[in-house]
Amino acid sequence: MSRIVLFFVFLFIFSATKAQLAEVQANYNSVGDVDFVAYNNTLAPLFLNVDFADLENTTFNEPLPYIKLLEPGFNTLFTLQRHPEAEVPLFNYQIKTFRSNPMSLADLDFPYLIPLAPGETVSVFDVKSLAGFWGSEEPESWNAVGFKARPGQPVFAGRNGIVVEIVGKERSGDPKIWYHTWNNSVTLLQPDGTLICYRNVVDNNKKLKVGEKVFAGQPLGVVAPQTTGLILLIFQHSLDSDKLRFVIPQFVTGENETGLLLSSQKYSVAHPEEIRGLEMSNREKRKYLK
Repeated sequence: MSRIVLFFVFLFIFSATKAQLAEVQANYNSVGDVDFVAYNNTLAPLFLNVDFADLENTTFNEPLPYIKLLEPGFNTLFTLQRHPEAEVPLFNYQIKTFRSNPMSLADLDFPYLIPLAPGETVSVFDVKSLAGFWGSEEPESWNAVGFKARPGQPVFAGRNGIVVEIVGKERSGDPKIWYHTWNNSVTLLQPDGTLICYRNVVDNNKKLKVGEKVFAGQPLGVVAPQTTGLILLIFQHSLDSDKLRFVIPQFVTGENETGLLLSSQKYSVAHPEEIRGLEMSNREKRKYLK
């Protein structure tokens, strides 16, 4: 019966505080230990940081800092075990949520696909500004890659990822759940914990869904109307700072070549199967590499 009661208490807390991205609940069990669970209220993965200020009659045995990937919905976290012969655990804690993994080490050598159609020749340009990326504020230090493109030109994923945000020509909803403030964009959470934003992309056919996994070389949409450039921005959050960290990616520049892209240079687009399959399981390779 006690488990049923705790479950309904948790549901009540969740329904009363839906505005928050994630909720953490601490439940004392029958032996005096404390089970921690969390609910991710969004449709996309989040990263949770739990930080204890005080602990009595127990020890926190998880690696520090504690960062947990929360899938949408219910997640189990950890258990604070009561010290033998001691009273029940007492504690204070704080939580933070992040859209990217603030502790991950971005893979700076990963070979991204140029996100346009194989066989095309593309030109690279310097991105002069991130105006509007997050309201009126612009990061002090940043990096982005620009590709000259024409409206309606197909756009492809440069790497595997989970779709976390799809935005058309206008934004709507609660700004608390936005990943940035750019319109006409698709944002993915990548396997190394970073986020990638494809700006000036529209999904006219509504094929993409938030929470869906996409693979390198898979279509994301087309270049937006009245647009002459596709912009890629790879970034992640910091644990103890509001500043974002930006990644300078390497790209596939030929069937057997990778490197940094230089502005004003032209490149032939190639999507080699061995690169597309780098982050796929054998089952996914059989299904998507045809």
